[in-house]
Amino acid sequence: MKIFVGLFFLLQATYAQEITSAESLVMAMHTRYHEAWYKTLTFTQKTVTHQPDGTTKEETWYEALSVPGSLRIDIGSTESGNGMLFLKDSLFSFQNGALKMSRPFIHPLLVLGFDVYQQPIEETLRKLTTLAYDLTRFHEDTWQGRSVYVVGAEKGDLKTKQFWIDKERLVFVRSLEPHPRDSSITSEIQFNKYEKYSGGWVAPEVYFYQNGKLTMEEYYSDIKVDVELGKRLFDSATWK
Repeated sequence: MKIFVGLFFLLQATYAQEITSAESLVMAMHTRYHEAWYKTLTFTQKTVTHQPDGTTKEETWYEALSVPGSLRIDIGSTESGNGMLFLKDSLFSFQNGALKMSRPFIHPLLVLGFDVYQQPIEETLRKLTTLAYDLTRFHEDTWQGRSVYVVGAEKGDLKTKQFWIDKERLVFVRSLEPHPRDSSITSEIQFNKYEKYSGGWVAPEVYFYQNGKLTMEEYYSDIKVDVELGKRLFDSATWK
């Protein structure tokens, strides 16, 4: 038993030493948590949106996640029929129980925050490439007093599309990218205050910024992992 434990930590140290590229980082993230990361996650979310006129709007969202690739968001209440479904690299939007819009969409926060630990490594790399991250750019930095790996930009560049991964925990903590319609605007997302759940992690505080100005806040409560979720919950044909 002691030999097995020793080999385990030796392998973990080896993976840490060999993280010198986006590919080796994704491999290390997957390897570290693949056997232990939760398969489902549910929580209640307080969503605070900062309006251009300075006012704020607060809503309650109910979210259910099945890893990899399925996220349901009920907005207002589970009875309203309003919300979004992210499924099979597509986005479905509902209003009053009816489908209003659907389009192809790879959710970057699903890929980097959750799916990376449960889907094949090559699938994660394919999706990151499709999302236009430059996987040839890789460096180390610090964020909120912790060491991080950065993929997509050179050191000191905070304008190019990039994502940041905590070096010790191997979890997503930050992304930056130019606004798709106005490159003078830089959008930023932060996953903060990580807490351990089962064999994985959850960041119960998520912030969204534009040019350093806070635009949306998310706060998770009633967090549960590995609860049984029916397949119909993620079926666009039976949304309500």
